[in-house]
Amino acid sequence: MESNSCWHTRLLPNAAGVRMANTAQAFGQEALDFIEDLDRLSSADAVAEAMIGVVARFGFEGLIIAGLRPEPGQGFEDLVLAAKCPADFRAVYESRDYIRFDPNVRRALRSIHPFEWSTSDYGEEAGPRVAEIMRFLADFGYLRGFVVPIRGPFGYEAGVWMAGAKLDLTTKTKPSIHLMALYAFERLRQLALAEFEEKPPLTGREREVLAWSAEGKSASEIGEILSVAKRTVDEHTQTAMRKLGAANRTQAVAIAIRHRLFEI
Repeated sequence: MESNSCWHTRLLPNAAGVRMANTAQAFGQEALDFIEDLDRLSSADAVAEAMIGVVARFGFEGLIIAGLRPEPGQGFEDLVLAAKCPADFRAVYESRDYIRFDPNVRRALRSIHPFEWSTSDYGEEAGPRVAEIMRFLADFGYLRGFVVPIRGPFGYEAGVWMAGAKLDLTTKTKPSIHLMALYAFERLRQLALAEFEEKPPLTGREREVLAWSAEGKSASEIGEILSVAKRTVDEHTQTAMRKLGAANRTQAVAIAIRHRLFEI
């Protein structure tokens, strides 16, 4: 792995251990262990199994990682990259073409930020098809959920959908789930690629900014650490996001971790 000497020189002795500890504090050690384990998996089903295994402790019972915008002639199953949910759930969702009416799919297409949902959010006033979908979800015990929208360099639109009856989500656990979902998608995308992906050409300072972001530091805090203006940090972050094809800072961190652009 290429060394990041430009920022290693700014770290105190035993910095690797400190950086790992700080990153674990920001995203959770479980998230970091998950990322490390995911790189050893070689199939989409194994990735889905690992993802549902780690998020089950938050109450999630169903998982779907799929595209969100079907082309003419495409159905839901054509867009699924990996899933862990009952086969009859997927069959009915496909046969009734729910993907074109699901309000959470529509919301994910408009958003770059993860969001929670509940079947109670949508009543009969939302329309007969939406109410039908909510009843369908409830029948399978999917009363609440969490969706992580995905954006990419070529405008692809996908999402990681997780659901269960009772969820245990907090402001501290959501960033970890967000990062794990993004990384699971990135791993699936990596497995699907036929050609070798070259490492994105980030500058040393761009890597440095993402490394501190991985520790949960804000742009202002990073500016103080690096003795630069917050505006400069924001510029480096935006440039890194553009090079990596990321829609937000967390996704940029996930992609950078996958490419081993900095140590964690």
